[in-house]
Amino acid sequence: QLPTGLYKKVLVILHDSILPYMNEPTLMIDFLTVAYGIGGAISLLALNGLFILIHQHNLEYPDFYKKLYSLLDPSIYHVKYRARFFHLFDLFLSSSHLPAYLVAAFIKRLSRLALTAPPEALLMVIPFICNLFRRHPACKVLVHRPNGPEDMSEDPYIMEEEEPSESRALESSLWEIKALQNHYHPDVAKAAATLNQSLSEIEDDVSGLLELSAYELFDKEVKKKAVNVPLEFEQVRGLFGKKNDIFAEHFTLD
Repeated sequence: QLPTGLYKKVLVILHDSILPYMNEPTLMIDFLTVAYGIGGAISLLALNGLFILIHQHNLEYPDFYKKLYSLLDPSIYHVKYRARFFHLFDLFLSSSHLPAYLVAAFIKRLSRLALTAPPEALLMVIPFICNLFRRHPACKVLVHRPNGPEDMSEDPYIMEEEEPSESRALESSLWEIKALQNHYHPDVAKAAATLNQSLSEIEDDVSGLLELSAYELFDKEVKKKAVNVPLEFEQVRGLFGKKNDIFAEHFTLD
């Protein structure tokens, strides 16, 4: 049993400062699988080490994708390890041999959680979802379903279901992305609108968006050149702008 702070410190450096220097990295299997089962930020950080063991040391983890699915909660769009998580998440979903029901469940869960996500996270996750559609064309039924549910109450998708195969994601539609097309941030609305058109075969590069911050978004908006728009207005007369303003007799705006 390690303190939470120590767990995080070990897991942050485990994949590049510990595992490469071990004669038998497989000795860390139990430690990493236990950490992966704890939940929250600790599980996210354990993904790095597990990824190395799965890809380089033939670790078999039967319920890996089920656990990965359970990690998708509202906090993933807010944690400081978001970039690391989505980088690995992208690698784990890169295989074209994954079943359509599994990928559809991930797409639906990401989309549902996106309804409460900040703009900087949405500008990353919408291209991420588009890439999943490019890799797995069978999931496009979620977009091209004209008679699909229009709100949460009619949606057959079961958000609380822990097993992706039982979530009924393939029976649903992406009304959540449709809702984001009316987002208050114009860049988010524009990104969500790309699903209305046929997607190109080339995947979007999301690596530059993984660490996008609210500060960068704000800074970008501030540096935009303002366009002078001619407006009709009635020039103010008097202190309160009324026609017979008694204050205008005693005060001026000069």
